[in-house]
Amino acid sequence: MADTEQSQFSLMSLEDELTCSICLSPFDCPVTIPCGHNFCQGCLLATWKDTYSCPQCRTLFATKPELKKNTVLSSVVQTFNLRSNRNETSLVVEESKAEKDDVVRCDTCMEAEAAQTCLTCMASFCEEHLRPHRENPTFRVHQLIEPIGDLLERICPDHHKLMEFFCSQHGRPICSLCLQQVHKGCTFISPEEQRSLKESDLRGKLSLLDGKMTKNENVVSQMQDLQNKLKDSATNRRKALAADYQQMREMLARDERDALNAVDREMESGQTKLKGLMKKFTENINIMSKAKEDIHSLLSQSQTLAFLQTSFDLPAAVNFDPYTPRVNLDSKKVIATQAFAAALKEHLTEIFKDPVEARLLKLKPELNTSIVASDEKAVPASGSTGSKQESDPQKQKRKPRSHSPGGPPNLPPFQPQVPLYMTHLGLNLPPYYQGMQWATGQPEPPMLPSPGSQLQAKGPKKKPQKQTKKAPQSTEASMGNKDQAKSLENLISFGASDEPRGCTPGAELQKPETSHIPPDITSAEKRSELLKYGTVLTLDPKTAHKRISLSEGFTKASVSDEHMDYPDSPERFAVCSQVLASKGFSRGRHYWEVRLSSNNFIGIGLAYSSIDRKGPTSRLGRNAQSWCVEWFNVKLSAWYNSSETVLINPNPKRVGVLLDCEEGTATFYNVADRAYPFHSFVFPFAEAVYPAFWIFSSGSSITLCKLQA
Repeated sequence: MADTEQSQFSLMSLEDELTCSICLSPFDCPVTIPCGHNFCQGCLLATWKDTYSCPQCRTLFATKPELKKNTVLSSVVQTFNLRSNRNETSLVVEESKAEKDDVVRCDTCMEAEAAQTCLTCMASFCEEHLRPHRENPTFRVHQLIEPIGDLLERICPDHHKLMEFFCSQHGRPICSLCLQQVHKGCTFISPEEQRSLKESDLRGKLSLLDGKMTKNENVVSQMQDLQNKLKDSATNRRKALAADYQQMREMLARDERDALNAVDREMESGQTKLKGLMKKFTENINIMSKAKEDIHSLLSQSQTLAFLQTSFDLPAAVNFDPYTPRVNLDSKKVIATQAFAAALKEHLTEIFKDPVEARLLKLKPELNTSIVASDEKAVPASGSTGSKQESDPQKQKRKPRSHSPGGPPNLPPFQPQVPLYMTHLGLNLPPYYQGMQWATGQPEPPMLPSPGSQLQAKGPKKKPQKQTKKAPQSTEASMGNKDQAKSLENLISFGASDEPRGCTPGAELQKPETSHIPPDITSAEKRSELLKYGTVLTLDPKTAHKRISLSEGFTKASVSDEHMDYPDSPERFAVCSQVLASKGFSRGRHYWEVRLSSNNFIGIGLAYSSIDRKGPTSRLGRNAQSWCVEWFNVKLSAWYNSSETVLINPNPKRVGVLLDCEEGTATFYNVADRAYPFHSFVFPFAEAVYPAFWIFSSGSSITLCKLQA
């Protein structure tokens, strides 16, 4: 038997050698050609049409070779085919036997297929041997089920009895003896009930999976719709951008044609003038040549009397002094066109140097202050401040500084350089050149005052509005008489925003540039980027007002009805309920966050250590030594040197402050999922600045947050 299997194996290993290289099947009537290779006769003849060559080694034969059948190879192929068919037949038989083995047989006759299985007898029976169970009343109590082949798996291995119970606590099937001994006191049910419970649990999981799959499919469908919408939106945006840029190209091309035509017309006009003058001078030359010939003929006259009687007058052309005309291309239109092209090129070059986000503000700087201007119109108390800032020439000449990350830069309007040749020719400057410093060194023309400053100069001085004074009065009335006497010290400087108090006239010229940054998601910062500059702060008890209670390791400040037992100190605030941080900064970048208990009567800012501690101007933002953003009722304002700028209130729960000492900026953020900037101060550092806080309302508090990435 082993020899037969070995011979079969050795024969099967020759399958590749017994395969035709043309049809890739066992040889059918194999023939041998002179080069020694074997092929099926039909396959070889099909390849031979015009030329005769070996399909395998490409040997070329001059004439068609004589083909003879390879009898030895043919007999080997026949044997191989027989063995292959026999092996396939044996595989089919084995598969049928395996299928028969899966059939449950009767345990009595061991031949017929079982019809049912008795769990009491623990045996399977065919229809013939199942008759006693159907006809004899003795077997009526036996439990019959569909035939099963795993009866041995239902027998308890410890007691050799049917496992007819299921222990819920241990999660395994048990028999009656197990229930009385090992699993005594355990909760049990029947296997059918356990199966029903498990089936219901699995069906519940199926329904849950179906629901989740449905939700995921809906989300995928929505994403596909969003993808299509994004594609359509991108297509529309591309078309719009292409149309805009095409229009700009057409406008530039049209303007270029007009400019070139102007130069051409100027050139033609000059050439026409030169041609006319050249023709006139040529005619003069001809006249003078004729006169010259007349003089020569007169000089050649031999008769003296005739010579003396002949008179000669020079023609008019001789008395005409020739001149070279001043013809050039320096007309006003050509020079203005060339100047505009140079200025436009310079302007575009400067714009393209900036990122795309800042280009619009450079083209239209009024967009950066439109919201602040609308807020100032809505608040009469701060209306006079805007006119002062517009009419202040020192501020108009100040070079703008860039903001810290998160805020768009406050860019100046475009002012092109005046070309030298325009100033030399003394041409009338276009409107966009007026008010500039001339390149020739001439003094700058006087600048026109802004409309706001003209109205301020002509009209009567506005009186302080009553609305700004009503807010603190209504607040005091709601707090009661006891709180009114204690909190009046914090409201001394309220309602005085129209006229700065406690500052010299020169201090107004040092007023910093403020820029309102709307809480837009496009300017939001990742909080992780700001946390790189995170610093740990604590509150300085030596500066805290006696109504401010410090707790949680000097990181929380709240307003108390009773005065704290603090020792007297020259650094302590005596009028306003304020406190400074114990650390100041004069270089580098620093970031901290403050959690607010409420958005009412709280101020967050910065201050020099030289800020007044006892006077009425010690309030944050009411002097030239401090800056703050302040929540008063529902209004959010930015204060510096008693100048107020009303902002849009984002109602933050947590406020972040990024201090950039190198750039001289302080940016305030509404911290949520990201950091959204809502205001920036730009100011030069004269000394180290300290984080400062003002808390007025009783029960309000601020907490310095622990920064975690």
